[in-house]
Amino acid sequence: MENELKIGEYNRLRIVKEVPFGLYLDGYEDEILLPLQYVPESYEIDGYIDVFIYRDSEDRIIATTLKPLATINQFAFLEVKQVTPIGVFLEWGLMKDLLVPFGQQWEKMSVGKSYLVYVYLDPQTDRIVASARIDKFLSLLDEVEEFTIGQKVQALPFEYTNLGIKCLVNNCKLGQLFKNEIFTNVKLGELIDVYIDNIREDGKLDLRIEPIGIQRMDSQREKIMEAINQQGGTLNLHDKSPAEEIYEQLGMSKKDFKKAVGGLYKSKLITLGDNCIIKL
Repeated sequence: MENELKIGEYNRLRIVKEVPFGLYLDGYEDEILLPLQYVPESYEIDGYIDVFIYRDSEDRIIATTLKPLATINQFAFLEVKQVTPIGVFLEWGLMKDLLVPFGQQWEKMSVGKSYLVYVYLDPQTDRIVASARIDKFLSLLDEVEEFTIGQKVQALPFEYTNLGIKCLVNNCKLGQLFKNEIFTNVKLGELIDVYIDNIREDGKLDLRIEPIGIQRMDSQREKIMEAINQQGGTLNLHDKSPAEEIYEQLGMSKKDFKKAVGGLYKSKLITLGDNCIIKL
């Protein structure tokens, strides 16, 4: 509804008056304080300002111009700052940390470690909280987006497993990057572009760093030619080079390297020298 304050989201509110400790904004039903430390250098009474609305440590509705790492109804990868008798508190960019109640944890959460959580407004307390039990929130998003094999998507890596790395795909679906498909440095919490390799019966996605099929091979060939050009027309790699050395220089598996080199050779773009590849 219009003209309704939205807690846990950004709101565009009218500046009502100035006081020594900040500005009061029109919150429709009540005036809301924007503390002095968040007041911008320039503003006008009756002008509008974009602010994030939340509850402070005394449970009062308050405004800030700081930008949290996530708003409500979003997933985020956040670090635990403190463990208390009521739950853990996460760093999310505001003065007041974000609570994950013990009932919303699927494992014991530790200080200094980061976790994927879902941020939401608790309907019982009207407070912004987070949950590490992400499956129940993902189940509400199953019909949000349909995926196809080969599709390029954005993934948020969030957990190492025995198989590889768990990822959140397009903010709505779980996926898995398998160990044998990881040929580059993947950091938890940093968004990456990946490709869908398989869609499982349970709806979860198998992912890969490189595109599949012809598109993938084109990408690998381009990467090799770029490396050759950067090294003056000769690349000191060959089919007997250790897999580790190939990965270190090109970020690809030895299998993909040999296929791509074969394609470039057949296309007469390169020739094979003694322990090297030479551009024609």
